[in-house]
Amino acid sequence: MLHNGLYIDVSEERGRGVFTRQPLVQGEVIEVSPVLVLSKEEMREVEKTRLHDYIFEWGEDKDHCCVAWGYLSMYNHAEPPNCTYEMDYEEETIAIRTLRAIGAGEEIFISYLPEEGNKPPIWFEVK
Repeated sequence: MLHNGLYIDVSEERGRGVFTRQPLVQGEVIEVSPVLVLSKEEMREVEKTRLHDYIFEWGEDKDHCCVAWGYLSMYNHAEPPNCTYEMDYEEETIAIRTLRAIGAGEEIFISYLPEEGNKPPIWFEVK
């Protein structure tokens, strides 16, 4: 499921990102994306490639990773984000949910860092 108002465009100083043509309300699910779960061995190989920046850790122990389809790998990072993602390990999906109202034309951001506990440093330069 992909909200029909979403589109990909140039994100200032970030490459490409996901934007909305329509206002979004707080708590709205705007995407549910299927994922391809990779084994521990496959994860080690992918981490050596450019795909490393586009995969998600997966599983209760974060000992696997996944490739997300849809727009999911195109959401840029921001602190604080205006959306969050929710993983469903049983259904093998990730949902994007708004944390606040988002105006038409705004870029949609998620946080690449854990929501709880000590946040490790990000592995890229924030612009």
